[in-house]
Amino acid sequence: MFYEYQTEIMGVVAILVVLVIYLIVKIKKEKKDAQIKEELPTIELPEDKNSTINDSYDTEQKVTDEYDNQEIEPDGTEEGSFGEILQEEKTPQKEDTNTTSFQKRDVPPHDKITKENFKEFAGARILVAEDNLINQKVINGLLADSGIEVVIADDGQVALEILEEDSNFTLILMDAHMPRIDGFEATRTIRANPKYDHIVVIALSGDTAADDIQKMHDAGMSEHLEKPLRMVDLYDMIYAYTGSQNTPRVSQEQTIMTQELDGEKGLEICGGDKEFYQEILNEFVATYEDSPQKLLNFLEKEQMQEADKLLLDLMGVTANIGAQPLNEIAGTIKLSLKDTQEKSYLTLLEQYKTHLQALIRDIKNYN
Repeated sequence: MFYEYQTEIMGVVAILVVLVIYLIVKIKKEKKDAQIKEELPTIELPEDKNSTINDSYDTEQKVTDEYDNQEIEPDGTEEGSFGEILQEEKTPQKEDTNTTSFQKRDVPPHDKITKENFKEFAGARILVAEDNLINQKVINGLLADSGIEVVIADDGQVALEILEEDSNFTLILMDAHMPRIDGFEATRTIRANPKYDHIVVIALSGDTAADDIQKMHDAGMSEHLEKPLRMVDLYDMIYAYTGSQNTPRVSQEQTIMTQELDGEKGLEICGGDKEFYQEILNEFVATYEDSPQKLLNFLEKEQMQEADKLLLDLMGVTANIGAQPLNEIAGTIKLSLKDTQEKSYLTLLEQYKTHLQALIRDIKNYN
């Protein structure tokens, strides 16, 4: 019987052997996996800790991005208490003490200035802060007998003391460099007091470099007069800042402007030479004052060629002196000389006479 089922029995045994082997291998694998799992906690990061690290990384990245995108101020200060300290330290340097603005008039062109011209500012009061005795005498000498009251302060300290008692000054001429209190400190004190807002402070100094002048401006000085002081510069400065209604001694050849005479144009043609211009005006009066009668004589005698020549001369001279109306009427008469039938030039001659008389009157008043 065994031999009859030998094959089947051996097959079953084989299967059993395979199952046993499979079970043994599986048990060993499970034991090994269990051992490995027991060892993993010592090297494996917990889930919550891994999340913390990721959050920390995100925070650091955000800070880095904000720093990269942060705008740095031009002065190099950064956010925080240290930057605020730096900013506080810089504030006094940036402060502009020259906050008071004054009305300044334009100074028209004028002739050479003399001591006599300063009488135009009679009644003005000027405080001069100057420690040099010679400079004091120069300023006093320039303004002597002008009607301008000059008060001298030997230094900035004295100037401040004078202002405490009397602030009724139009200008202060402030020497930049003086003993005790110099012009810079004195001016800063003045500009800090609203009581003195009406007073213009003008620097007196031989320092002409841009940095020096800027320093004066930063202290509150509105203008700068260079030493040695020139009479014309002092005149222009007083004129610019005083409320005087007087007109400066302006070159008449530049300001005379009537219906008949454009003095500015005439002087320009004469190259700006006042004496030459005056000479031409006087010569015009002497030569052409009787021109209406001469023209009438030529026209009545029908001496058109002589009349044409006289009118041509008149046109040239009137153009040179700036007498445009007379120039135009002379040109019109010249063209009308061809109208021998209507004789319109006789009517135009009356207009010419009227314009000429008015022009001569203006020129004589100008002299």
